[in-house]
Amino acid sequence: MFEIRDALAAYRRDDPGGEVFDASQGDGGASLPGVPMDILDAASELQKTHGSAYDQPYGTELFRRAVVDDYWHLDAATGWGPANVLACQGGRDALLKAYEAMLQLGTGRRGDFVVTTRVPWISYNWGPYGVGANVMLAPGVDTNGWALSPDAVAACAEAAAKLGGRRVAGLIVTSPDNPTGGVLDEGKQIELARAAFAAGIPFVLFDWIYHWVTDAAPYDLNRFLLDLAPDERARCMFLDGITKSLGASNVRNAHLLAAAPVVKFLQNRASHGVIPSFYSQAVAVVAYRRGFAKACAGIVGPTTASRALLREFLAAKGIRAILDQGYYAFLDVGPWLDRAGMPDSAALGSVLAERFGLAVVPGVHFSGYGARWIRFSYALAPEKTARAAERLWEGLSSL
Repeated sequence: MFEIRDALAAYRRDDPGGEVFDASQGDGGASLPGVPMDILDAASELQKTHGSAYDQPYGTELFRRAVVDDYWHLDAATGWGPANVLACQGGRDALLKAYEAMLQLGTGRRGDFVVTTRVPWISYNWGPYGVGANVMLAPGVDTNGWALSPDAVAACAEAAAKLGGRRVAGLIVTSPDNPTGGVLDEGKQIELARAAFAAGIPFVLFDWIYHWVTDAAPYDLNRFLLDLAPDERARCMFLDGITKSLGASNVRNAHLLAAAPVVKFLQNRASHGVIPSFYSQAVAVVAYRRGFAKACAGIVGPTTASRALLREFLAAKGIRAILDQGYYAFLDVGPWLDRAGMPDSAALGSVLAERFGLAVVPGVHFSGYGARWIRFSYALAPEKTARAAERLWEGLSSL
């Protein structure tokens, strides 16, 4: 992110009046409008009433109830309620806590594996090492966006066992995916979870942080939980929050839903780690209570319009792409790299930013399997997406 900003600064120096396009992040408050001011103001009033003393490591009961009652509308039949909610200081905090639970409660030792897709979000690829886990990239092919399969999950468990008796501590299933934008329906996600459990993998984390930013309805957690047996539910964790769908990048609020013993373990660890701020919870509480579909319309609406526009543009230009849902399109720029003699998409990323004022994320930064791809964020107003797409084509045509 920061290198990209430096590259754009180089373009601005050479062309002070030129328009720049940040199609790299989908940063609420930058590329999109961010949290509505009235929600921030109402959250500030909650903060004033609440005060500034320490809260519990799990957050607050106010936040837990809002997540259960106002956001997920959890059915008592699931057996889950406020005790299954852990407030987190953004998605990365939630992920680190989930990795810790996978290791300590799952296999009981350091060094075991967290499995993710072959072209994973960087925090999946780097974050596990911070808590003593290793990372394994599952088998997959680009023709279906490197999507996970039950066979791939089983193969990972087998491969780990051959490495000195190691185990897979957890599997990450993310939909819509980052960086590819690929989507798995709920049935396929449950199928993956059951494949993991059959292979002896203790935990599955479902990262649903983008599931509001789609053309379809968000996921139904009640239906999902009730499709699982009680012993299967106990081995699942769910990550969601407001950083993406509400444009709250720098508010830093997310939550984990998990079995009560998992939440209890993580809140005990959080007491000497990261205790979430009340203000971040207050923003979520206000948005959830007002009806989240209405609260996040300023993000979801423009992104949905941009998705349709970009899909049509890429098809017209013959650019091969993975463009399903979420914020991102993953574009195969291999033919242009070959034409220019570039080794990978990092070189192209520098050219697009410094010479054309367009920031994208080179796929090689996610893994070597993405070396011929770029991630293009369409979390922009549609008219800006249209101009950014034209700038991309201008840059590619120049090679």
